[in-house]
Amino acid sequence: MSNKKALRLHYKNLRKDLSFDEVEEKSLAVANNVIQLPIWDKTYFHVFLPIEEQKEVNTEYILHLLSGKDKEIVVSKSDFETRGMTHFLLTDNTKIKKNEYNIPEPVNGLTVPSQTIDVVFVPLLAFDVLGNRVGYGKGFYDKFLSECKPETIKIGLSFFESEDKIEDVFDLDIKLDYCVTPLKVYEFR
Repeated sequence: MSNKKALRLHYKNLRKDLSFDEVEEKSLAVANNVIQLPIWDKTYFHVFLPIEEQKEVNTEYILHLLSGKDKEIVVSKSDFETRGMTHFLLTDNTKIKKNEYNIPEPVNGLTVPSQTIDVVFVPLLAFDVLGNRVGYGKGFYDKFLSECKPETIKIGLSFFESEDKIEDVFDLDIKLDYCVTPLKVYEFR
């Protein structure tokens, strides 16, 4: 079972089976492992705001970490027609509202170009030992990551450990540099 479709289904089901307490506990463990990454000299950090209903990694702990280190935090708004994302600086005045897909998004604010972003925390369903990832299959992050500068650090966040190999990887799929799980940090550089 290592094609994207099968992995997507498998990991959606594994996440569905997690209790909300387990999601919180594992999210905290992920954030504690993020501290080990060699990224703290960077300035602009892009963080996804989790879809609670999909039991994504709760990035609130990472947001606290970043704000405690005085980092510039960037969040996005998705355009489902163009599959593009607009990035906004997260400030005390940023209003966050869920869109029709339950994705928490900034209503407006100061836009930040993709080229400015130094580190991107990437949501995913599964990943392999080579740094390939499986998302929801809409291509938002592949498009966004292709707009970032080549040295932008791409970090997946996962509740589960890696697969050996995802078979149906495309040339346009952008690999991760790291993936952080509750148990460890995988490095793919």
